[in-house]
Amino acid sequence: MAPRLLGQKAAPQAAGSHGGASSSSERTPLLSNSTTTGVDEGARSEAPLAEAPDSSDDAELNPGELAFDEDTAGGLGRHLGVTSCTLLIVGRIIGTGIFSTPSSILGGVGSVGASLTLWVLGFSLSFCGLFIWLELGTMIPRSGGSKVYLEAVYTRPKYLTTMVFATHAIILGFTASGCIIFASNILVATGHEASRWVERGIALTVMIFVTLLHGLAPRSGIALMNGLSVFKIFILLFVVVTGFAVLSGKTRVSDPYANFRQPFSGSSHSANDYATASFKVLNAFAGWSNVNSVLNNVRNPVRTLKISGPLGLGICAVLYLFANIAYFSAATKEEINNSGVTVAALFFGKVFGEAAQRALAVLVALSALGNVITVTFTTSRINQELAKEGVPLPFGNKFWASNWPTGKSPFPGLIIHLVPSVIVILGPPPKTVYPFILDVEGYPGQIFNFFIVIGLFWLRWTKPNVHRPFKVWLPLAVFYLAAAVFLLIAPFIRPPNGVGDTPPLPYYLYALVGIGVLLAGVLYWAVWRIVLPRIFGYALEPRKERLDDGTVVTVFDRKKIA
Repeated sequence: MAPRLLGQKAAPQAAGSHGGASSSSERTPLLSNSTTTGVDEGARSEAPLAEAPDSSDDAELNPGELAFDEDTAGGLGRHLGVTSCTLLIVGRIIGTGIFSTPSSILGGVGSVGASLTLWVLGFSLSFCGLFIWLELGTMIPRSGGSKVYLEAVYTRPKYLTTMVFATHAIILGFTASGCIIFASNILVATGHEASRWVERGIALTVMIFVTLLHGLAPRSGIALMNGLSVFKIFILLFVVVTGFAVLSGKTRVSDPYANFRQPFSGSSHSANDYATASFKVLNAFAGWSNVNSVLNNVRNPVRTLKISGPLGLGICAVLYLFANIAYFSAATKEEINNSGVTVAALFFGKVFGEAAQRALAVLVALSALGNVITVTFTTSRINQELAKEGVPLPFGNKFWASNWPTGKSPFPGLIIHLVPSVIVILGPPPKTVYPFILDVEGYPGQIFNFFIVIGLFWLRWTKPNVHRPFKVWLPLAVFYLAAAVFLLIAPFIRPPNGVGDTPPLPYYLYALVGIGVLLAGVLYWAVWRIVLPRIFGYALEPRKERLDDGTVVTVFDRKKIA
């Protein structure tokens, strides 16, 4: 789908993007959260006006039917500051990944040295991605993240990009993995056998609890989310400090340097292995773009995004690297490979004994819970943005775009997130589904990343005078693009033994499933926009409607063609 800028539309449109080629003398203040949103003023935090860049009236960067002030209407308004946004990133990144995936990454690439190299590469790629998203996010400060940036560039056929992204977000936007890790660690802590339905029952309970928390008590949900993010920083600091103690030789570990003497011994020579492991590393770092998805709720979004993004990712990157070193200092390669999704519990068991192993399992479970709360918070708001754009959903999109029943949080968007999460939790066996979920989630994301970087280059070329509060150094964007191309191709390269990391499933299956999800979005768009209108003889005409809670939503009317 070649990049093409928006043509003329019947009504002014804005995606919260405020980058364009208008005169630099025209600077318009955006509406603060005193804008009519249907939310009681006493419930909001004070927020300064966010100054719009020079292109605030440039419709060519404003996908969708809603103007900026219409898109930001409803809900709690701008209530997230620098601290909350930094913790939103930390809380999303630190969760199941660093406590669970090092074992599968080591098993995939075969050596400690290759594993640590991938973690450094993942950190570098994440920072490149962060800088790209900073440029786009400060130029287009509107909720939705990748959705908005794709829509701003790939505008023909109309609504195709939105539908493809919506299908991906709804089908693969689950939080099952975090719930499964929570259940697994709780069972380790209590000494119970991880039977199939007990583990799933705990995971399901967590998912329902988080949905109700964000839907019915949004401020409590944010407070708990921030508290658990701080708690997770302290957990990782404890792991790191313990790792230094192990390396000093003052613990029960007899040879803490065994894994570091020949760190690259046994390294895999398969591009497929490295690509698959890279998806897991990048998934562990996933969350650096979390604030981009909720910019409608952020005070002074441009300034806050530029501070919270690098700060949040930097904190996590440093802690991740030293935590991996700690793991490798305490256990052998074989022990880590066999630890499954409880590698952190193995670490403390080796250092402090079985009692400490169980205690840490509780801490890891709470960390996973914090991750579930953070992901659910962000994903529900992306679902709401999709519904506000007029994406066809059962029972109409007005309900799914609303802040029912409290008027402050998108409970219907939380339900959209809950359904696929429940399906995955109740689906295949957790030990098989967890690594497969990571792979399936990662592949379509890389496809979107590829097109977003291409879109960045396209906008730099076609609209060089757009006001950009932040500009990524182009070599970093080229490096990120090259990595995305590799990660798209490598999963189809046959491993030496012909077996991937989720046997008995074929090594290429996760990539095909990811592509299939996106193609389902294309099919859904074709039925909605082409097939049904031709069969029944009508045209879809958009209009805007303000809901009782202040949310403005796009509704498509069917106009009969004579």
